[in-house]
Amino acid sequence: MAVIKKVGVIGAGQMGNGIAHVAAVAGFDVVLNDVSGDRLKSGMATINGNLSRQVAKNVITEDVKAKALGRIALTETLEGLADCDLVIETAVEKEEVKRKLFHDLCAVLKPEALIASNTSSISITRLASTTDRPERFIGIHFMNPVPLMELVELIRGIATDDFTFEAAKEFVNALGKQVAVSEDFPAFIVNRILLPMINEAIYTLYEGVGNVEAIDAAMKLGAHHPMGPLELADFIGLDTCLSIMQVLHEGLADSKYRPCPLLVKYVEAGWLGRKTQRGFYDYRGAKPVPTR
Repeated sequence: MAVIKKVGVIGAGQMGNGIAHVAAVAGFDVVLNDVSGDRLKSGMATINGNLSRQVAKNVITEDVKAKALGRIALTETLEGLADCDLVIETAVEKEEVKRKLFHDLCAVLKPEALIASNTSSISITRLASTTDRPERFIGIHFMNPVPLMELVELIRGIATDDFTFEAAKEFVNALGKQVAVSEDFPAFIVNRILLPMINEAIYTLYEGVGNVEAIDAAMKLGAHHPMGPLELADFIGLDTCLSIMQVLHEGLADSKYRPCPLLVKYVEAGWLGRKTQRGFYDYRGAKPVPTR
């Protein structure tokens, strides 16, 4: 098929720069977009650092790193994505933000271009309805951190055609990732299972069953999880965790998905995890310290 040669990525944050990284290493030309020039510089610095770590671990060579960096162009406007064959959105997990972005994007894209969302929970069908090409719209949900995680969820909306699905599948395979196909239900597969577990861990903290250290140690040592659920929540971002739980609660209308009040309180306080230096752990010192 090979219909995708140039890939646009909207958002230079953790997910966006990770997607740009793996696409460039795989040989795709990449245009990384963000409204902030500083975030673009920060995103490129992260990509450079992660590529250097891969060189140090003999995952890639210096030549591969240099060529990958050379394939990434930067733009602060959506017009810079006009000639991309596929554009992947990695904006904040807020439906109204994504819908406006897709509306504006369609005005500059070539008619045959495919659009994908990296949303971790929001209906692909609803997002696609904002565009002028719902049949060419698909969910491509990467896991975090993108360069390390092997899985990508593909989610078809009700209008997504076979051509778009097969092109997206070929693209993901070219990145060296494994595909898991999910139906268009709230939070798809991974987060439908993972986020309620994290939410339950927060309830366990909220109800005083255990403190932060005990809960994380219990799951790391008792269930062989590589990270404790509260540590993982901080890594994901507590605002993102809350958004996904709200999508599950509203979309499935089941009280078992009610976000824990403590999670809501932390988000209201601006304690969003690693990205704000405080969440269930305080990251401002030499080593993380539990906040409860």
